[in-house]
Amino acid sequence: MAMAKTKIKRTGNSLDEKGLDFFSFDQQNRTRIIFGENAIKEVGEMAIECQGTKVLLVTDAGIVKVGHAGRVKKFLESKGLQVSLFSDVHENPTTKDVENCLGVARQAGVDLIVGLGGGSSMDTAKGCNFLLTNGGEMQDYWGVGKATKPMLPFIAIPTTAGTGSECQSFALIADEKTHQKMACGDTKAAARVAILDPLLTLSQPHRVAVCSGVDAISHALETAVTLKRNSWSGMFSREAFRLCFGSMPEILSNPKDVRARGNMLLGAALAGCAIENSMLGAAHAAANPLTARYGILHGQAVGMMLPHVMRFNSKDKLSRSIYAELAVSMQLGSPDGNPDSAASDLILRLEEVLHLTRLPICLRDCGVEKTSLSDLAFLASKQWTASFNPRSIDKKGFLKLYQEAY
Repeated sequence: MAMAKTKIKRTGNSLDEKGLDFFSFDQQNRTRIIFGENAIKEVGEMAIECQGTKVLLVTDAGIVKVGHAGRVKKFLESKGLQVSLFSDVHENPTTKDVENCLGVARQAGVDLIVGLGGGSSMDTAKGCNFLLTNGGEMQDYWGVGKATKPMLPFIAIPTTAGTGSECQSFALIADEKTHQKMACGDTKAAARVAILDPLLTLSQPHRVAVCSGVDAISHALETAVTLKRNSWSGMFSREAFRLCFGSMPEILSNPKDVRARGNMLLGAALAGCAIENSMLGAAHAAANPLTARYGILHGQAVGMMLPHVMRFNSKDKLSRSIYAELAVSMQLGSPDGNPDSAASDLILRLEEVLHLTRLPICLRDCGVEKTSLSDLAFLASKQWTASFNPRSIDKKGFLKLYQEAY
């Protein structure tokens, strides 16, 4: 689907009269990506290349239980490295979690950090890296580029296919007291190496796999239309969408399908690359208060809000055209068809896939009180990602989205 042949300007970005993308960007490849079955075996060699001698392995109790942490520890120790384990990562990590991890890192005198697990393990590892190398508190790094000193090399090994944190330079940490989620970003925090082994994702509980997959799909769809999108990020968004959206039904019908798992894992990482270059939008802004206030899993919260946000964004001509392109790429519409109908087809198909996951599809089913929607809308309007949404949205707009999702 060709872009609209109209010059459109947003925050310094534009399309020329032929519809070519002239959105500016500054790209540096910071993370080496190793992908394939049994790729985990490379961790020892990668640690040596990063000049590590004393390694902090950051993970959670579930990953220890299924044996992944033990295998990584063995591969590291086989190269003569000393390994200290922090396995007390919690979902949606807080400043207290980071402080606990930091205590282990300081006592061991580590010079390399390995994050093994989902986004929470990655975030905790990155948060620890900030404080270990630059001092202070996590609140000091809320924002972008606030670390003034070099950080330790970091190797990321995802066992879930969702956040794409292995390809991002941000740590998302909640304030222990206020529960405010802080996005702490710095290029120095990005992983030196991301090891993507599809076999590690087979141990995910079904609910985790589903929520992670929905999160990855949302990343692809949101990054495709944000105000910061550009030619580089769009390349990642499109491929991430193809891989994640195409593999989700296969994973749901056959959870042991390694090929589908691999596509989802790679797609999630590519979506992470897209986020790094284009940020996210209103669906994530709306999801965060739901997680903070009601404990709704992040992927589930994003999934409930995403179709409503996409319909809202479809009123923007360029966003509608991009949705139409994505629909055609998945054979959901004709290349010569109407952009309006193609975009609608995409949203309808997304809702069908979400229905297959058997996750709740409305806020009421998750225990959200109708009387809290106004407060949630206020909180959503203050989320950083809301500022990157292609259509401007305020508290009133978020309230309408919550009412539609209720």
